Order: sequence, then C-alpha cells, then structure tokens
Amino acid sequence: MMAARLRLALLLSVFLCAARARPSLEPTIRLPSERAAAGEAEGADDAVGTRWAVLIAGSNGYYNYRHQADICHAYQIMKKGGLKDENIIVFMYDDIAHSPENPRPGVIINHPQGGDVYAGVPKDYTGREVNVNNFFAVLLGNKTAVSGGSGKVVDSGPNDHIFVYYSDHGGPGVLGMPTYPYLYGDDLVNVLKKKHAAGTYKSLVFYLEACESGSIFEGLLPNNINVYATTASNADESSWGTYCPGDNPSPPPEYDTCLGDLYSIAWMEDSDFHNLRTESLKQQYNLVKDRTSVHNTYTYGSHVMQYGSLNLNVQHLSSYIGTNPANDGNKFVEGNSLPSSTRAVNQRDADLVYFWQKVCIS
Repeated sequence: MMAARLRLALLLSVFLCAARARPSLEPTIRLPSERAAAGEAEGADDAVGTRWAVLIAGSNGYYNYRHQADICHAYQIMKKGGLKDENIIVFMYDDIAHSPENPRPGVIINHPQGGDVYAGVPKDYTGREVNVNNFFAVLLGNKTAVSGGSGKVVDSGPNDHIFVYYSDHGGPGVLGMPTYPYLYGDDLVNVLKKKHAAGTYKSLVFYLEACESGSIFEGLLPNNINVYATTASNADESSWGTYCPGDNPSPPPEYDTCLGDLYSIAWMEDSDFHNLRTESLKQQYNLVKDRTSVHNTYTYGSHVMQYGSLNLNVQHLSSYIGTNPANDGNKFVEGNSLPSSTRAVNQRDADLVYFWQKVCIS
C-alpha cells in the first residue's frame, strides 16, 4: 500500500512539473467581448497590412453642397479611426467652402448641428484634376498616369485593405464627374478586375452614393475578386438627399441647400458613434438599409443594395476605416438607435430645392 502511494505521489509530481513548463493555451471558444479585448486575434484582418481610403465627390457647384460635405465627413471618420493622411486620397472640386454663397466661409457642415468637417481635409485632387483618368490611375497605383494633384496613389500590397467612397449624381450605368468624360460602370469594374489581377490588395470595400447606383455593379461585379460593394439605391431608382430646407431637423436658416445624402449620412453617423472593432460590414449594411428605407416602409428613401464578394461582409469595419478610440464603450446593437429625419428629398429634386429657396429668399 505504501509503495502504491509513493508511485502515485511521484506521478502527480511529474504531472505538475510538466504543467508548469508547458505554456498556457488559449481556450477554443471565447465570447466576442473577450476576442475584442485580446485584439481580435481570430480573423482580425486589420492586424496585417495597411488601410487605404479613396474618397471622391464627383460634382461641383454650391447647389451640390452635400456631396463634398459627405466626403469631408468621411475623411474625419478615417482620420479619427487611425488612418494616416498618406493613405487617404481625397478628390473634391473644392469650390464649396470658400464659395460666396457659403454662409460660413471656410466651413462645411454635414449635419444641422454638426461641426466643421472641412478642417484638415487633404486637397489631393481638386478642380479639373477630379476626373476619371486620375481616379483610375490612383486606384491602380499608377503614379505615371496621374495628371496634376498631389501625386498620391493607392500604392498597396497584397495584405492591404482598401475603402472607396464615392458621392455624386448618377444614372443607369454611369456616374457623374465635374469634368468630361463621365464614369461608366463597366470601365470601373474592369479597373477593379485589373487591380485584383495585379495582386495589390487583400480585400476592397466600395460604398457608392448616387441615383441608380446599383446599375454600376449589378450583373458586372464578379463575386471572386474580393470586392464588396454597397449602393445607395438599386439599379433603377433615385437615391435621396437629407438635412434639406423643410426637413426635421432642418439646416440652419442661412442654408438654402441640402447638407447631406440619406445613405451616406446613415453609414457615417453610425461610424461616428459605434466601436467599429465590434461592428461588421453586414451589420452596418443592415442598419443603413433600415434607415435609408425608413424602416422598410419606403415612404421615402431607396433600396440599399450589396454586390460582389458578400462573404467579406462578416469582417469588422475597423479593418477598412479604423475606429475612434473614444467609441470603445459603444458596442454595436442590432436595430437603428440613431434618429431619422422626418423627411428627405429625391436626389434629382435636391437641386430644385436649392433653386426654389433662392427664389423664395429673393
């Protein structure tokens, strides 16, 4: 009996020594909050590579105030999210902030009670430099094909993540530009295919605000080139402006134009508030779809769509646009907790709202 006890004690001693020498193992299953605290070690695409952003307002003229306001707001989100200016490329005509019609010279706002979103925005490509050739050259990382501007391009590698956001007018298969020629859907998709063939990104997300924006990708964007796109509308309907005169909330009384676009405001105000390490592309898509459709009633608004490599939408937004550390405590919850405007304006009527306001004031 004594010998048996001695053997058992010896075996127990060996076991304990081995356990101390062996490094501890991570548990197989962890709660999402535990994964986030550990830096999202599992599936965290933003742990490798560089985040790039291309932001483009395709219009000019003060009556199109909302498009450049959208782009400036997006820049502030990227900047607070940790992206570096060297990796953010901005296209905007830059004729709004200092326009004689701007009631707050040098300031652009994207919300009735919002602060200045123009401050600090890089002027990479302005005026006539905002054109299709430069846009495609920037996407492809082709410095020699760029004409004018800062010369910045998406000089990305195979582990990098790219976010592209475009805001302007559109039509079936076409997007507006302040200079001719316009941007056509099949040309854009061909450039994305070329970028993929070059092996210079891991995944790319494209957010598109325009009328008939679904027609840019529908039936054109493959599902095997690691590009995930969402659009403000389907292939045959208008998108919508918001924070327009007469809305609730309405712009400050000195403004006679819409301050933003409904789809764009939805994704950006969500990004302003939430911890994007815990919110997926799919979760934001569903939230934006709900808000842009007025909770699926379509009393106004449009059908937000998604195209391409839909498997990418499980990734966290922080992989593409970073996240503001001030939002770490604001975990995403299902359902839209952000307020909706009581009214919005069809994009094609938004310009008429501006001219109507000018007539009324005069």
